Amino acid sequence: MSEMTKLRNIGISAHIDSGKTTLTERILFYSGRIHKIHEVRGKDGVGATMDSMELEKERGITISSATTNVSWKKHEINIIDTPGHVDFTIEVENALRVLDGAILVLCAVGGVQSQTITVVRQMRRHRIPIMAFINKMDRTGADAFKVLNQLHEKLGMNAVFLQLPISNGENFRGIIDLVTMKALYYSGENNETIHIDEIPADRLEEATKYQEMLFENVSMFCDNLMESYLEGKLDVPLLRIAIRKATIARDIVPVLVGSAYKNIGARALLDAVIEYSPSPLDITNTAYDIIHHDREIEIYSDRTKDVVAMAFKIENQQYGQLTYLRVYQGTIKKGTDLTNLITGKKIKVGRLAKLHANNMEDIDIAAAGDIAAIFGVDCALGDTFVTGNAHFSMRHAYVPEPILSISIQPEDKKSSDNMAKALSRFTREDPTFKTYFDDEAAETIISGMGELHLDVYVERMRREYGCLIKVGIPQVAYRESISKEVHFNYIHKKQSGGRGQFARVAGYLAPLEDEDSRFVQKVTGGVIPSTYLPACEKGFYKTLTKGGLAEFPIVQVEMVINDGAYHEVDSSQMAFEIATIAAFRETYKKAQPFLLEPVMLVDIETPNEFRSSVMGSINQRRGLISETEIDEQFTRIVSDIPLAEIFGYVTTLRSLTQGKVDFNMQFHTYRKVPMSIQEELLKKVRDEKA
Repeated sequence: MSEMTKLRNIGISAHIDSGKTTLTERILFYSGRIHKIHEVRGKDGVGATMDSMELEKERGITISSATTNVSWKKHEINIIDTPGHVDFTIEVENALRVLDGAILVLCAVGGVQSQTITVVRQMRRHRIPIMAFINKMDRTGADAFKVLNQLHEKLGMNAVFLQLPISNGENFRGIIDLVTMKALYYSGENNETIHIDEIPADRLEEATKYQEMLFENVSMFCDNLMESYLEGKLDVPLLRIAIRKATIARDIVPVLVGSAYKNIGARALLDAVIEYSPSPLDITNTAYDIIHHDREIEIYSDRTKDVVAMAFKIENQQYGQLTYLRVYQGTIKKGTDLTNLITGKKIKVGRLAKLHANNMEDIDIAAAGDIAAIFGVDCALGDTFVTGNAHFSMRHAYVPEPILSISIQPEDKKSSDNMAKALSRFTREDPTFKTYFDDEAAETIISGMGELHLDVYVERMRREYGCLIKVGIPQVAYRESISKEVHFNYIHKKQSGGRGQFARVAGYLAPLEDEDSRFVQKVTGGVIPSTYLPACEKGFYKTLTKGGLAEFPIVQVEMVINDGAYHEVDSSQMAFEIATIAAFRETYKKAQPFLLEPVMLVDIETPNEFRSSVMGSINQRRGLISETEIDEQFTRIVSDIPLAEIFGYVTTLRSLTQGKVDFNMQFHTYRKVPMSIQEELLKKVRDEKA
């Protein structure tokens, strides 16, 4: 069982292709966890340690977050390597929920990119202290100072250098440590040797300037540090204490530099992790007291109290479900009886393990602050496990709605049975992957975060379950809304002898901007009894699932009920629910409904010679260019393009740029569909119905 002050739970996150998995591979090697370095794309037939899935090795991307633990200078570090592609954003979200600190990896050439912004937004949502590592300093065009400015300007971070590169590009061989004011030079065939020397004379003035910036940002966190500075000698241990306090308080983002591929900077980063990132004792976690109406409370990493642990990742394996747990409080041992707070079921812990990618090591104890795995437990993502009198549920993750759907059909009975097993497993593992059976079309629909997301799951069904599947045309998740405010006064009246039904509701429907739909009651004078108002609200939310224009879900609509009437005998909750539904549907048609389409934020980096062709292709796809950055070699173009226009766009871009384009996209917003396209969509819906 690890000592908590010497325990770190760290996540590594970044934009796609920034070098997260390569960095993790070096960390594993230098900490002695592995004995040979393998490359991400598996050129040697092995692939990176943390990319254990065959698809990951083939495509050279991280699809599923992977957990490992290493030891460094008598500290234990749990590391989660997370995907960089936006389609797998839920993997990042679930990892960040259970981490105490994070390393944001940035490309020294690309800098802050679209997915970097998304990842940082997730980190801030979970209030995680961040350290930044500017990777790929060996590449042509690398510029750590440009990246630092982008961290300030684009992300609003108070980013401060802890290290400076001694040179850029192919000449990159060393870094300047601003804490000790020493130069670290890397040499040997694989840069395995570190030589510490004085800072080059021509860089001393610059290093002093950035050390003073560092001091100014952290001096308020240590009173004695100011005294040592005024005496003319900066006390290094005190400076480290101040940097640690400022980092944990999220007042600064320490910035380190290196090249994971060239084995430069990974060991210095590990030193920084144990020096400056928080231990579980430094972090306060928020839980919900389910006995007192989900009142927010703070829980601390106390190993003597009742257990509170959360399932943050689940995998269905050959011998049953593997559940990854973060233990927030208490101690779990083999044989411990745990209660699932969500389902009320009790389970006995039969086997505990530490994870190293897809390998496991049995352990006897997992205590507060630890990350471990248990076997054979039937639970869902986000379930909380407790012992004794603990009744605290941990926060559930933010789960974005799927934006793309495709139809799949099995070709034979065996494939049908296996497909059902695969879909059951995948929907439990990934909340952003959803499925349902369309009775009208007699086909299975799967929904996800993008083409790559769905493509990966279809490929996994074929490989892991042997399914023969036909894939249909992608379907875009359109939405409906209204254009104007319309008042209503609806009476629901039904009498057929005996007790009848009566309800009158009056009010108005109004459009909302950039908000979810909402129900508002402004009833006064008791014209509608308070016992019937929840039925009105229930009726309103029922109507939102299928719009009257093309049967897409309705968004950005407010329904206000401010008047009505009831009957002492004939009124009921059912009557008011029916009245609300009928009033909404009748009024909705008069409120000039229209269609909304999902719009993607598309980030393209292309050589300058292809700039005009790429911009032309964006315009052809109804795209709006919001930002362009031009340097000597490349142009970065950020634009909004409707999802319906993006299918196959990657292939088009590659042909336009001779395969030299870098493309990334993520969901941005919903936007009104142009009238001509709306008419085409409505005609298509009518034809399908016919």
